[in-house]
Amino acid sequence: QVQPVESGGGLVQAGGSLTLSCAASGSIFSIYNMAWYRQAPGKQRELVAGITSDGSTNYAESVKGRFTISRENAKNTVYLQMNSLKPEDTALYYCREIRNGYVYWGQGTQVTVSS
Repeated sequence: QVQPVESGGGLVQAGGSLTLSCAASGSIFSIYNMAWYRQAPGKQRELVAGITSDGSTNYAESVKGRFTISRENAKNTVYLQMNSLKPEDTALYYCREIRNGYVYWGQGTQVTVSS
């Protein structure tokens, strides 16, 4: 495994919840900076949430209070818990890993929120 691998995307109604998972590639995951990005059709890729090696988190203003990023170092996994989903959250969600000064991107997982 070279790239991180996302999973958990799908179709959900507005107001619903979904949890995304990302399995990272590195062997010392605990020191890596991880983040979730998303890209909607016709839009630029944007940062959704990030988490550092010490557990510090940051969120896009549009998802604060609704999304939570977390990491489970023993499983080399980062999660994105998404609550109160809105149609505007519809996008391809990407996991980003920064390891040894290099950036690695997953293939993405589609999240579609219906009205």
